[in-house]
Formats: sequence, structure tokens, C-alpha cells
Amino acid sequence: NNFNLYIMKIETVVNAEIELLTAIKKSDVMALDSILHDDLLFNMPDGQTITKEFDLQVYRSGRMKIDSLEASDQIVNIIDNSAVVAVTVALKGSYDEHPINGVFKYIRVWKKVGKNLKVIAGSCVQLA
Repeated sequence: NNFNLYIMKIETVVNAEIELLTAIKKSDVMALDSILHDDLLFNMPDGQTITKEFDLQVYRSGRMKIDSLEASDQIVNIIDNSAVVAVTVALKGSYDEHPINGVFKYIRVWKKVGKNLKVIAGSCVQLA
């Protein structure tokens, strides 16, 4: 029945989010390459819009180092073959040797591409 399908889809998105956050924690460029859509656009807290290639390069170069990452307050909305996720992330690490220590609110859009879910868009604001 449709109800089970709906539940399963939310579960699929939740699992995809865990996979993404794990890849970010580990700076796993190969995993990120498969999770992020080639045409991804992502707005950073400073207002800069970055692409998938820019993001991968940040992890490849070692400029981004994540010490800890804790997600909470996750909301998942399924819309047809896409999902919108709002999540709060407490982040500690560094970027270009500058410390990052804060709480960020992310919104991410996932889309089913073939058999896989891919992040097609996102945005992030700093809360604290």
C-alpha cells in the first residue's frame, strides 16, 4: 500500500543523509562524488554559491577538516521524486586553517536520479 511506500521513502532519504554526513566527516571524495549531482548549486553562509566541483576540490585539497559533526532537528518532506531536508548541524573543524565552530541550519534538496538519490541543491546559514 501507499503508506508503506511513503515511510520507506523517508527512511531512504534519512539513510542518504547519514551517508552524506559520514562522507563529509571522513572527507570521502569518492562518496561525495556519487552523492552530489553534477549540476549542484549550494549557498554558503557567506552568500557564495558553490558547485559540486568546488566542493569536491575543498575536500580533495584537505582545506576542510571536520573534527565533529552532530545533526539534529531533521525534517524530511517528500515531494514526488524529490525530498527537501531541513537539518541543524553542530560543526567543529577548520577551513584554510581558520577554525569553524558553530551551529548551522541546512536545507538540502534530494532528487531520485535513476536508482540513486542525489543532492541537487542546498543552502546553509549560521545560527550560533
